[in-house]
Amino acid sequence: MSVKHDWYQSEAKVVITVLLRNAAEKHYAVEISGQRVHMTADDYELDLLLLHPIVPERSSHKAYSTKVEITLAKETGVRWEALEKPAAAAAAAAPPKAQAKNWDKLVSEEEKVEEKEAKGEAALNNLFKKIYSSSSPEVQKAMNKSFSESGGTVLSTNWGEVSKEKVTVKPPEGTEFREWDK
Repeated sequence: MSVKHDWYQSEAKVVITVLLRNAAEKHYAVEISGQRVHMTADDYELDLLLLHPIVPERSSHKAYSTKVEITLAKETGVRWEALEKPAAAAAAAAPPKAQAKNWDKLVSEEEKVEEKEAKGEAALNNLFKKIYSSSSPEVQKAMNKSFSESGGTVLSTNWGEVSKEKVTVKPPEGTEFREWDK
């Protein structure tokens, strides 16, 4: 049976969190070598062929009530794009490993759900965020300038028009604009 795990990194270390309740009672064991981490606990096994080399002598592990935390000292301060070597290289390693989560995919799926659930003003704000994030720097400048100069009453994406002069306030029909201090 494979173990669920996650990881994060700093410039000097990689920390692998293995979700395992009462690890001490399950007789867990961790073996750390130059490019491999192998953990077993009763019916559980985790075998990772690491993307980059580590320093085993400066690496450690510790059991908590709900997890085992494995801290690996990086050999160099390189940022790891992934915890493990690509599947082709790792296929040479024997036992099957726990599947790593694709966090970018999960985030995009969550954003899609939020988009569908958003109603009214939230849906409108999501639309503007999407337009802004996928626009050119010129369009972003136009949106920022028109929104700020008009007191939030105008949002333009045309930099050619907006760059020429100050954007005037255009309040909604039936309302009147007043200066704050007057």
